[in-house]
This record gives sequence, C-alpha cells and structure tokens, in this order.
Amino acid sequence: MARFGNRKKKVFVKPVAAKKNQPTVDHITGNKIPKSFVFARGKLPGPLKQLQMDLRKLMLPYTALNLKEKKRNNLRDFLNVAGPMGVTHFLILSKTATAPYLRVGRTPQGPTLTFKIQEYSLAVDIAQSQVRPRCPQDLFKNPPLIVLSGFGSGDQHLKLTTIMFQNIFPAIDINTVKLSSCQRIVLLNYNKDTKLIDFRHYSIRLQPVGVSRRIRKIVQNHQVPDLRNLHDVSDFLTKAGYGSESEADDEAATVTLASDLGRINQASTKSAVKLQEIGPRMTLQLIKIEEGLCSGGVIFSEYENGDGKKKRDKEDSRKQQDTDEDEEDMDEDQEDIEEDMEDEEED
Repeated sequence: MARFGNRKKKVFVKPVAAKKNQPTVDHITGNKIPKSFVFARGKLPGPLKQLQMDLRKLMLPYTALNLKEKKRNNLRDFLNVAGPMGVTHFLILSKTATAPYLRVGRTPQGPTLTFKIQEYSLAVDIAQSQVRPRCPQDLFKNPPLIVLSGFGSGDQHLKLTTIMFQNIFPAIDINTVKLSSCQRIVLLNYNKDTKLIDFRHYSIRLQPVGVSRRIRKIVQNHQVPDLRNLHDVSDFLTKAGYGSESEADDEAATVTLASDLGRINQASTKSAVKLQEIGPRMTLQLIKIEEGLCSGGVIFSEYENGDGKKKRDKEDSRKQQDTDEDEEDMDEDQEDIEEDMEDEEED
C-alpha cells in the first residue's frame, strides 16, 4: 500500500523584484550625485538617536536610511564601504560630557567640519507644536534644495562651510528642473554676531492666489461637500465667513508657474509659496576644520585662534618689555663709561 504521509509539500516562493539601482551621475548636468552616510561614534542617548534618524530622512533619497552600525565598527570600515557605493559625505554624531557634536566630512580625503550642537529640536517635537502638521508620503522622494544666508563675509572658514553644504546636496539646473521635484528646502543662516548657524528644514507647497480654502479642498480631495442645510450651491461659496478662510496673499511670496503643478496650480497663474517646518532644527557652532577625514592639519579652530592671539599679545608685550629693559641698561652703561672717562681726565 502506497504511503502518502511522507510526501513533501512544494513551497511557493514569491519572486522578489530587483530594486532599481540609484543613478550615480545626473543625466542632465553630468555631475556625480552626492550620497551620504549618517552614523554615530560612541554611545548616543535616546534623543540623539532620534536626531540621527531625522538627519537620515532629511538626506533622502541619496542616503542609507537603515544603515546598521556595530560597536566594533571604526571609521575605516565605513570608508571601505563608501567607495563602491559612491558615498561622498559622512555625517557623524557624537556625544561628550559637555555637549553633542556633528562632524561633516568629505570622503575619502576630507576636509572635515566639526560643529558643536548648541540646541536641537526633533521632527516629532516640531510636528506636535503645529496645528496642522504636513508630511505627505512622497515628500522625501526628491532631495531638498539648499539655501545659504550670511556666509558671504569672505573668511576662509565660512567659504569652506559654504562649499561643503553646497556639495552635500545634488545641484539643480533651473532650465530643466521639474517643479514637482522641489518639495523641500534646507536653510542655513549664519549670524556673524553670535557666530552661530541656524539649521532649518521646511516643506514647500503652493496655493493658488484668490482661491478660498473650501474650493481648494473640493478640487484636491474629490469629495462632495455637505449641502443639506443650504438652499443652493452658491450659498456654500458666498456664505459669510467662508471668504475669510483664504490666507492672506503676499505679493513678495507669489510666483507665476511655468508649468502645471497638480490640479489647482495651473501654468501662467499666480501661486503663493508656503513654507512649513518639518524638522529637525539645530543651532550649530563651527568649532574646527581639519584637512583630512577626521584627521590631519587644523585649518581653523575657534578656541586656538583666540588663545593664540592672546599668546601673541603676551609675547609681543614681553618682547617690548625686554627691549625697554635692555635700552635702560645700555643707557646706564653709557653713563658709567662717561663718568669713568671724566674721572681719568681729572687725574
């Protein structure tokens, strides 16, 4: 009698579609697309771990969102992986007993900028402080735009900071860029009085000028409004109070679109540009610039420059004091020689 109990059941394995590799060169500009690793050195507390994840989301799509780190990994391990994957920049978080730090380095030979994080707010904290937080699903499909303000003083360390942050995000061609890909913006503002950098991350949205919020919702959501308590559809549009729902339009913040963007923002029409912060938010202080990747000669140091100036002042004052004392001694010796000569003549 045949046995049926030992028959092996065939297991169906669903084929996994191969992921499309990200391009390494921009097909429009021909430049190499910058990619980044965001990781930590040393043990981080819970809030800084969340800040690390927020920075990874900010650097999307050209970063490793689920990068796995181990305690035994050193900088050389990340550098060995960075070459084959086309990674051009490292963002390294660390924590000391006094403050957290952020290092931004260019691979493989530097330079490296070290920032002290004076203050920071997580993306979840900023969302909780807003009445209507906005974070669409496709918000992180394209890299953000970068805007730098206050870095044009001509100092060498500010020029290096400008070049580093400009190259950490892909460049855009204003003649061929698609408006639908411009959904986020990173703003860095340098305060020359406090020497601090305000780091902000915003989402960009456009609203047609002169259209109330009710009408925008109808067009965007494809939902029929509740008209049971109204006599006519015109009451829905002209009822008192509805017109006040449209936000005030500022001429300085309006643009004329060159192409269609969505259902309500049409070409050749004016739209208002609205920025909404999505985080993270940081206040940074540039501490040091090194020639290599976390090593090498120090190009700029905030503390050594001040100490060196004081040291030079002390040395100059000491040299001046020694010179004055030598001159006094020479004057005294000259007086003694003259007195001896007078005594000899008298004898």
